Amino acid sequence: MNSYRIALNFEDGVTRFVDCGEHEKVLDAAYRHQINLPMDCSDGVCGTCKCQAESGQYEQGDDYIEDALTQEEADKGLVLTCQMIPKSDCVIAVPISSGVCKTAVAKWQGQVSECRQYEDAAYELKIDAADDALPFLPGQYANITVPGGQTHRSYSFSSAPGQSRLSFLIKQVPGGLMSSWLAAKPLGQQVEMTGPLGSFYLRQVTRPLLFLAGGTGLAPFLSMLEVLVRQGCTQPVHLVYGVTRDQDLVMLAELDSYTQRLPGFSYTTCVVDPESRHERKGYVTQHLDLAHWYEGQVDVYLCGPPPMVDAVSQFIDAQAHAPANFYYEKFITSQ
Repeated sequence: MNSYRIALNFEDGVTRFVDCGEHEKVLDAAYRHQINLPMDCSDGVCGTCKCQAESGQYEQGDDYIEDALTQEEADKGLVLTCQMIPKSDCVIAVPISSGVCKTAVAKWQGQVSECRQYEDAAYELKIDAADDALPFLPGQYANITVPGGQTHRSYSFSSAPGQSRLSFLIKQVPGGLMSSWLAAKPLGQQVEMTGPLGSFYLRQVTRPLLFLAGGTGLAPFLSMLEVLVRQGCTQPVHLVYGVTRDQDLVMLAELDSYTQRLPGFSYTTCVVDPESRHERKGYVTQHLDLAHWYEGQVDVYLCGPPPMVDAVSQFIDAQAHAPANFYYEKFITSQ
């Protein structure tokens, strides 16, 4: 019997994955995994189990009343999990916290397999997960506990889901807790991770994409790009990648490979430092080509520090056409 992987993304950013049988309803599958999604009747009458289906194919059937789910709501992707039967992998946004559903973020173990340093700019950390494949949505992050204590740091996955080797792009912070540990070359050490977390992840692609990355905010886009390759995406995808200094431009070879592997993908880089040798100086907002705006028929994804997010938001507000969707992740570098 076929089964499908269902991602339940809760209001507090926790994501749990459940396997749903070919003819099984999502509510029943969640209960089987000891996740108590909200419900009062389980018969399509009360509407308590209403959630948002963000991607995937499914059948809703007609065994429910309109007071529980109107046709207008169904047209917008709202579903009753007590009636929803998936026909593919799906992502479902659950409008309450994970704690209310008596579940919590998952814990994972792994071993450091590689730690590559990019001058004084960043580290690429690779961890072999103890489980075959840690499930997450491209764009999400995990909390990594620094060995020797209880303190953790949050980093986006730069690897794609579905593989046991996980990778992260980590900003190098002089004297920082994580940077100091990575500088000691911790190959073979065991680490604990919790996740996946975050509401910043790649949605179903139906129009051109514009990715905006600041510094190590490039990480989630590397994950997304690999998934787009796997999906055979044919929509135009453009990335603007901005950094502070020349040496902060990392993993350009990987981006070059995506220009060959993903039809319609292109990218632009820029450097803020006025003394830079780079051909494009300035901020990301100064290098946004309106040709990639498609008069608003575009989904914009942004990952960067708060000032960058604020600047891009102001840029969007000044455009004649707002983007169809705007998703962003602010990150603050931890010491």
